[in-house]
Amino acid sequence: MEKCIITVAVNGAEVTREQQPALPYTPEEIALEVEKAHAVGASIAHIHARWDDGSSTQAKERYQEIIEQIQKRCNIIIQVSTGGAVGMSIEERMQPLYLKPEMATLSTGTANFGDGVFMNAPRDIERIATVMKQEGVRPEFEIFEVGMINNALQLVKKGFVEGHLHFDFVLGVPGAIPATIQHLLHMVQQIPEGASWTVAGIGRHQLPMAMHALVLGGHVRVGFEDNIYYHKGVLAESNAQLAERIVRIARELGREIATPDEARKMLGIVRGDA
Repeated sequence: MEKCIITVAVNGAEVTREQQPALPYTPEEIALEVEKAHAVGASIAHIHARWDDGSSTQAKERYQEIIEQIQKRCNIIIQVSTGGAVGMSIEERMQPLYLKPEMATLSTGTANFGDGVFMNAPRDIERIATVMKQEGVRPEFEIFEVGMINNALQLVKKGFVEGHLHFDFVLGVPGAIPATIQHLLHMVQQIPEGASWTVAGIGRHQLPMAMHALVLGGHVRVGFEDNIYYHKGVLAESNAQLAERIVRIARELGREIATPDEARKMLGIVRGDA
């Protein structure tokens, strides 16, 4: 079984410090959380930009600050969000792609998202995919419902996406697909041979979904964006604490952890400075 890639989603767009006091907002805070998670085994950092007051932004300049701070500290793969926050325009959401990050998320459908709706019209999905291809960014298909897998494969068929295919199955979002082993197995069975996949369980589902992924040969996403607790009612101290637990469990199950450079090779990422 191949090595496990651990993604750490350090802050998200919706979580607040009132909920999780350790949540990073500033570029320096985000970079420090990423550095600590990288030190224990994370290979990908999934990033949302925030202003200093915690409000969400997709401003290119703010992402540039964050990326520079992270790159000073470690060699981790930086994966920017093109989801932003619910209600943002497509133009806003695409801004960080023009910084040519190694990876970015590409949501391939619309889903209910708590009390809101995460809108992704087909023409907008194709616009984001087009910019990713132009800028040399490796997409991670962000999947909230099974039908989004077929939408992603249609992008490949039409030539909007080329190269290695990587999926992130997000299970347990209120309003979207529930986090069960049956749903995860069904989603895994829909992707092409040779594609890779990660699972992101939301809230209390983060650990059990990660366990399933480790056994099935998938990869794992953890972090404050998806879950702020270490145990029921006990807040996690840091994103690194959540990542370190997965490293420990993976090794107990006989799976080694991929370094960032090993993950780059697995995902077909070619660094611009290579």
